[in-house]
Amino acid sequence: MKANIVDPNKNSPLYLQVKDIIVKRIQNQIWRSDTLISTEQELMKEFNVSRTTIRQAINMLVQEGLLEKRQGKGTVVKPQKLAGSLGRLKGFAEEVMEKGLVPNSKLLRSQFNALLYHEKSMLQVSEEEKILVVDRVRFADDMPIALERSCWPEKIGQILTNHDLNTAQYYEILENNHIFLKRAHVEISAINATLHEADMLGIRGGEAMLEMTRLSFGLDDRPIEYTKTKYRSDQYHYDIEVTR
Repeated sequence: MKANIVDPNKNSPLYLQVKDIIVKRIQNQIWRSDTLISTEQELMKEFNVSRTTIRQAINMLVQEGLLEKRQGKGTVVKPQKLAGSLGRLKGFAEEVMEKGLVPNSKLLRSQFNALLYHEKSMLQVSEEEKILVVDRVRFADDMPIALERSCWPEKIGQILTNHDLNTAQYYEILENNHIFLKRAHVEISAINATLHEADMLGIRGGEAMLEMTRLSFGLDDRPIEYTKTKYRSDQYHYDIEVTR
């Protein structure tokens, strides 16, 4: 039996079978965020079920936040917020891929700089040493999500600049060069977008954003990454699990 066929002989109700098929199509990006799914009439014909069955399935997915009904347009796949976890050290690209989305970047600037004294002090480098500064816009499925500035000691920067920084996944590159992260200190605060930041991310000036500052340490407990990332709050949030 094909996975996209509804079977009336199954123990599972028809509307749940339809719901599962719709979910799989969204997960497989057959229907992407902000795009219309098939009409009720088309789904009725495809699955050979009643309008009531289709509506039950769709209404459940609307309640669960996966679909959204838009007046005069139809039913669309609702964009899902990306969720950062403070329990594991991972990069933006990893978070995006875990959601079944495609990560991308746009490189704004990449240069070695000896004048950023605060960043150099965080990385504990000498006064004479330069650090690599990389500014990027981060995307998920072509939607701008965040502005990222990452700073690296010169030796690590020389490794990173051997790669295309539009597509580079920093942690993967470091691990391929036998440089491993052990831990990180993270601070999260609420800020408002400047007009320039808003223009880069396609939001309104003054809109609320999340700012995450991360200082990451290697196995020798020396800092090797200082990154400040500003996220759209309508597209990104943090999940924190606590126990008592």
